[in-house]
Amino acid sequence: MHNSAFLLAAVLLVTAGLPGEPAASRGVLRADPPAKPGSMAPNLSLDGGTVLLSWLEPAHARVKPQDGEYALRFARLVNGRWSEPSTIAAGKNFFANWADFPSVTSAGGGRLLAHWAAKSAADTYAYDVRLARSADGGKTWIPMGAAHDDRTATEHGFVSAVPEEGGIRLFWLDGRATANRGPMGLRTALVGDSVGRSEVLDSKVCDCCQTAAAATRAGPAIVYRDRSDREVRDVAIVRRAGTRWTRPRAVHVDGWEIDGCPVNGPAIAAAGDAVAVAWFAQETNRPRVEVAFSHDAGASFGAPATIDSSGPLGRVDVVLDENGDALVAWVAAEGKAAAIRLARVTARGRMGAAVTIARTETSRASGFPRLERSGGTLVVVWVEPSEPFRIRAATLPAASVPVR
Repeated sequence: MHNSAFLLAAVLLVTAGLPGEPAASRGVLRADPPAKPGSMAPNLSLDGGTVLLSWLEPAHARVKPQDGEYALRFARLVNGRWSEPSTIAAGKNFFANWADFPSVTSAGGGRLLAHWAAKSAADTYAYDVRLARSADGGKTWIPMGAAHDDRTATEHGFVSAVPEEGGIRLFWLDGRATANRGPMGLRTALVGDSVGRSEVLDSKVCDCCQTAAAATRAGPAIVYRDRSDREVRDVAIVRRAGTRWTRPRAVHVDGWEIDGCPVNGPAIAAAGDAVAVAWFAQETNRPRVEVAFSHDAGASFGAPATIDSSGPLGRVDVVLDENGDALVAWVAAEGKAAAIRLARVTARGRMGAAVTIARTETSRASGFPRLERSGGTLVVVWVEPSEPFRIRAATLPAASVPVR
């Protein structure tokens, strides 16, 4: 994937294997995007076989704009190089947050849908999900307004999206009921040339954990952190079966009871009937990262495999390899610091040694690493919590992530 010029410019992130780590770490190549210092909230998606990166960029030289003045930018990774970035939207009312990041989703044929968070009132967490669409691969963008059909000055965010016939299926956490002291809900709508009517999938969910969606052979599936009346906040899945949505069902019963949101959502990847879900849990003070597999489009899951039980921070992402293995990214603990790691897990629960992508910090400023696969190449993007912030990226062969 990398041409000779790019290889000469690439920086090896790991020059020698770490104790207990495979030599595969040497295959990690730096591929930093053309994002200005101070940029944050990176996200990855696929447009066919091309990787798309979106991020928030300060509109001016100030490192931390106080007035929300940002631009939503995106670029493509082509032959190992990022394209010149393009601007989707810009303004003074952006809600820039370490855990709630914007996205660009492809519906094919040059059709793209972008989302971002914009303030709706003075309250800290009063913000809307704003949309824009493109029919020419991102050359021009048409604003679409809000994804949701209410006008409450409440929290709307943590969006995930998948292509669907007729457009793109959007999912988000919807806070309209919180205006009257109700709970956060999970809603969905189909977005084509306009935004369709929203539906409630779960009327009580965790307030600020990311959602994640994937397209299975049976239809779209959404995973998220649920919330029971006893404050058990296990990861749940809702699927579309025919013309209806299923009732929420736990991917695995962890029994994590926590009186507050851990800001640590799940991730999902799917190919046909094969589904992998990765998540963070910490019941009985046992923090760990786990992954579980389904072979029936998410209708049922096997027992989870534990990827890391050495005090990880979580912040997971997952993709499926061509052979059905799950490749999981997460933030691991390294003493008082942290590291972004990758591991391969087979559907039978076999796992190899983890590959370290980069060192990072435990702070919120380090954000959530994002992972995508294009053919045999993995792309990882993260925030370096320096002053100012910097968005970093790396590539490596998927085959270099080992399994025992």
